[in-house]
Amino acid sequence: MSTLAAERCLLHPGREAAVRCMECRRYFCRECVTEHAGRMLCAHCVPQIQNAGERGPSILLWSALSAVTFLFAWIVFYYLGMGFARIPSSFHGGAP
Repeated sequence: MSTLAAERCLLHPGREAAVRCMECRRYFCRECVTEHAGRMLCAHCVPQIQNAGERGPSILLWSALSAVTFLFAWIVFYYLGMGFARIPSSFHGGAP
């Protein structure tokens, strides 16, 4: 296993490596890395991680959640309507 002092930057071979990227595990100088979410990453890995986080839930998950929400709303309004239908007309002050 090599030490950091013996390594060179992948993009700038004339420079001594300062950091090892936590994603691709390659060595880079100070100019080639940035801090992202508390980790030091190379400029190539940062956009890949950001794009992976932006994808979000899949269409299948959204479809399932929509179906469950629709079913829940239908049940609530159905039983609410049935409850209102069972109220006697005398409750409203109408003719018995």
